Amino acid sequence: MSIAALEISHLVKRYGDLVAVDDVTLRVEPGDFFGFLGPNGAGKTTTINAVVSLVKKTSGSISVFGHDVDHDWRAARALVGLAPQEYNFDRYLSLRDILIYQAGYFGLPPKAVRARADALIERFGLTSKINDEYMKLSGGMKRRLTLARALIHEPKLLILDEPTAGVDVELRLELWDFVRELNAAGTTIILTTHYLEEAEALCKNIAIIREGKIVASAPTKSLLNHEAEATLVIVVDEPLRALPDHPALLGAFHTPGDATICLEGINPSQITSVLGALDGAGLRVSELEFKRSSLQDVFLELTRR
Repeated sequence: MSIAALEISHLVKRYGDLVAVDDVTLRVEPGDFFGFLGPNGAGKTTTINAVVSLVKKTSGSISVFGHDVDHDWRAARALVGLAPQEYNFDRYLSLRDILIYQAGYFGLPPKAVRARADALIERFGLTSKINDEYMKLSGGMKRRLTLARALIHEPKLLILDEPTAGVDVELRLELWDFVRELNAAGTTIILTTHYLEEAEALCKNIAIIREGKIVASAPTKSLLNHEAEATLVIVVDEPLRALPDHPALLGAFHTPGDATICLEGINPSQITSVLGALDGAGLRVSELEFKRSSLQDVFLELTRR
């Protein structure tokens, strides 16, 4: 087995009697685009903060590309770039200095990173603001600067904590394209987001955490192929008083006098039988829609208390 980009084993974090993270075990492979999802207070940010040593874990182990975050912390931290949800810049520094100072935390001298800082500023459309202070930026520009700062030391693992919170649709799509490019170039990415369509569009694998425990961890496609969440909606050409008596229609939902029939928990192979039952009863189908589960459906099912 290859060395994991991130391996978390039996992680526990307690704050007094509160168990914020409860025996979390995760493995993220190199090159993955991994979604780490959960409701507010589920333990996402605490887990991330343990990875980057912003909180001291109670027990368990964490390694980044084989480097233990406790015993080999310098090597582990050099491999991680974190774009946090909250802005935490020095408000009196210019954009260029923010990036250059950040690189200094990783032992990179100013002269060596000045060109990279300018390139990142240009890539994120901030060149006109390069000498401005952070406080003069709009919300969208601050998001771009957060990502640029996380990338200044060229990390192999990039952690994005709510990277598109509060930005407009155009910038969100622009950031999506950029992180896809990063991932295609080999950067492993971990994403936390409350925009579930964002995770569905970007992530290859997803873990869902609830009340400090992992309740699902699987490829995104596997989560979305959750057959119990698939729904078949059929509209026939005339209102029905009652459904035909046929095994294929057992469990179907229908309101007397309506022309719409809904069947939940169905898979594509059953559609032919359903249509055959309606045809045998002399009913013509005018509309048909097979609704597969969205990530939102799966998320709500797994996190609903």
